[in-house]
Amino acid sequence: MTLSTEHIVSDPDMCFGKPRIAGTRLAVKFVVAHHHFNRMSLEEIAVDWNVPLAAVHAAMAYYYDHKAEIDQSFLDDDEFVRKMKAERGSVLDRLSERPA
Repeated sequence: MTLSTEHIVSDPDMCFGKPRIAGTRLAVKFVVAHHHFNRMSLEEIAVDWNVPLAAVHAAMAYYYDHKAEIDQSFLDDDEFVRKMKAERGSVLDRLSERPA
């Protein structure tokens, strides 16, 4: 079996080494987030970010090949945000506490 990998690259000097669509700064994780959480179609993502549809599909294929790792990174992000809110509170909450 041969794999098509020309659409997804990883470079330690760009996007913190995270896998991304070649020739862009569009990370695989970003594609996954917009598709799964924002309910964007793959076609919408391709059009909105001006990337080939095949590259968006490749990003999703990469995700499914590395699902556990990428899903864990979403959980890690959520935990980081939870900790920051617990330590510092919400910026929006602090702004609403200011006198007008």
